[in-house]
Amino acid sequence: MSKLIILDRDGVINEDSDNYIRTVDEWIPLPGSIEAIAKLSRAGYRIAIATNQSGLARGYFSEETLDAMHQKMRDLVTAEGGKIDCIKYCPHGPDDQCRCRKPLPGMIEQIEETLNIPAASAWVVGDSLRDLQAGQAMECKIALVKTGKGIRTLDKGVGIEGIPVFEDLSTFTNFILDKQF
Repeated sequence: MSKLIILDRDGVINEDSDNYIRTVDEWIPLPGSIEAIAKLSRAGYRIAIATNQSGLARGYFSEETLDAMHQKMRDLVTAEGGKIDCIKYCPHGPDDQCRCRKPLPGMIEQIEETLNIPAASAWVVGDSLRDLQAGQAMECKIALVKTGKGIRTLDKGVGIEGIPVFEDLSTFTNFILDKQF
């Protein structure tokens, strides 16, 4: 049993925006998400984040700003008694032909390497089809949350048949901790 959980960021942990999260002040955690991460961490799960951040390639924010957003996220989780073990991001645009941009599994491969944990059978939690496809490519268990773009993903219905759907990260966390997968 893998004790690894890989989370998408925007729309799963924090509020999402079609105009991108561009500043530390715009990085606002979704209700219960920080506490959910801390609960998983305290229960012995390793927590990794895999997030497409094409706003870097588009010039909407700098790596320093992205680092500050991630530090804010880490600090909030730490304050709740948890830990984020690894954050990987794709800085490329959709046409850059990289291997790390979801739905490709490059960031999950990087997480495996960094944490020295196989991703197969880990959980990947996302709000879009591309998050789930990246997880499927690595033989992960996948779950969709309705926050962020989750409702849009559900409405499309393509590629999500049979995938567990949760209201939010807190609901997923309670499911995992109740079931002890």
